[in-house]
Amino acid sequence: MKAYQLQDLLLDTLVRQHGGERRRWRSALGAVRLHDVETHPHCNWSVAPSGSAGQNAKIERLLDDMRTRHPIVTAD
Repeated sequence: MKAYQLQDLLLDTLVRQHGGERRRWRSALGAVRLHDVETHPHCNWSVAPSGSAGQNAKIERLLDDMRTRHPIVTAD
């Protein structure tokens, strides 16, 4: 999976599970950051949510799930 595909999947899931506008969730989610697989062998990506406390909690729960399903992501 590529980073942009992961971001799309995260946004689609947030809208489906919690409603609201995709643009609002994109702003709260932020960008998917990739890390070197040699230094991050179990999961090479991260996200730093910057929404409200409620939004961030929902995002973090989703990120925990997605890390188990898609631990390694490639560049765009």
